Amino acid sequence: MTLTVCVGASGSGKTTFLNDVHKSHKCTYIRQYHNLRPYIKVSAIPAFDPIQLPYWDIYVNEKKDKSILVGGTIAGQFMAGLSGGQRKLLLFELIFQRTASQDNLLIVLDEPFAGVTDDFVPFIVGRLNEMRKKHNILLVTNDHVETLKTMADNTVIVSAIDRTKVKINEKEGVDRDTALLAMSIGDEYTQNSNNQDLKFFLDVELSKNGGVFGVAGFAVFSFGLFLLTFWNSNGGSEPLVLIAAGIVSFFTANPYFLQLTDWRIYQNEEAEALLHSSKMMNKMLKFGLTMTILVVICSLQYGVINACLTVDTLAGSNFYFGILFDSLSLLITIALLGLFTNMSFEAVQIFGGMPFLMMIFFSTTFSPGAGINGLKNLRYLFARFYLWCMVPGYGELMEGCPENNNMLYLILASLTVPILFVCYKGAKAVYNKAKGAQAMTSRRESMKTYEFAELQLELFGQKA
Repeated sequence: MTLTVCVGASGSGKTTFLNDVHKSHKCTYIRQYHNLRPYIKVSAIPAFDPIQLPYWDIYVNEKKDKSILVGGTIAGQFMAGLSGGQRKLLLFELIFQRTASQDNLLIVLDEPFAGVTDDFVPFIVGRLNEMRKKHNILLVTNDHVETLKTMADNTVIVSAIDRTKVKINEKEGVDRDTALLAMSIGDEYTQNSNNQDLKFFLDVELSKNGGVFGVAGFAVFSFGLFLLTFWNSNGGSEPLVLIAAGIVSFFTANPYFLQLTDWRIYQNEEAEALLHSSKMMNKMLKFGLTMTILVVICSLQYGVINACLTVDTLAGSNFYFGILFDSLSLLITIALLGLFTNMSFEAVQIFGGMPFLMMIFFSTTFSPGAGINGLKNLRYLFARFYLWCMVPGYGELMEGCPENNNMLYLILASLTVPILFVCYKGAKAVYNKAKGAQAMTSRRESMKTYEFAELQLELFGQKA
């Protein structure tokens, strides 16, 4: 196995080189500024022994070893915990322990010494020497360059002057794409999924810093005020009470939904660092937890509406499920885009908020019978339209309410976006699979060239 060091001036593209290796080959990758959810307890990380960390005895002596958090910032909230350098060492040790039971992996490290004081350098060097016995390691560094050059089997020099070429050892003018292909050698890490991952998810997400308790507190506060200010609402005010409760429900759930984008980004980087076994499994668990929170909030909404009204005109299972699926139709887009796409926070806010905005414009619930002919037929796409068809004294004003199966249409309308999203993701998966097969064919052709064989011999010797 080999240790390859990538060096070059600032801005020459060292990190870009590692990113391209990561894209072209499935590898274990620690970024220069790698993110972990800051509210994770270090002691809760499954199959990880923090005692091996060179600074852990401090927390043992202070009796904080069971409570210390990873620390950092997520969704604008700072949480005290490990320092930046300590988190770097945590990630490094996590990789070391996870990969110890496997062989022939490709491990990519961007600036492993960044933010780490000199007294911990021997620890990192020792771990690197251990890992290189079983794995291929590719790393970038601006610190302790001479130390790593002495250790390294190969040195790659990138330049900002000509980004199409690199220097490998003494070989000048090596084609960058060929170098990327030659270095992308090693098996993929095999995760062992078990009940520990589920327990870890629940322990972290249901902790006091995981966001659930914040939403619960805000819900109690908001609906408590609603009860105080809407108590003894008389018959005939049902539409106004329903609108007000819906607004309260939306703003109660919205903060938790909006932080899903940051959560997804951190989750992806945790998977790269082998913190847990499956990005998709964790995203599905988070989606399930988010939907559970929505159901609880909608149940509170239904309960306070009927507690405040002096009549029972909005009671019954039809209204409960109508309120639930109406709220689902307004918020589920934020959850889907936040968890299952690569959209930025701003894009998720804009496109995730579109169902709410379009509901105001096209559902006709705020202006029954109004709108341009043809355009107002779009009301049938909105769950809110069918919900208001059920409201006593207001449904008669709504134009074109179904005589039968109103609840069925309401549910189908609320699921329009999820169905379209699943279809899009399925089509994209098929396209990516075909594109990946084409890229693999191209890679195999490139691997048949003399230049590629010569470069692999230079990098890995007879092992290539």
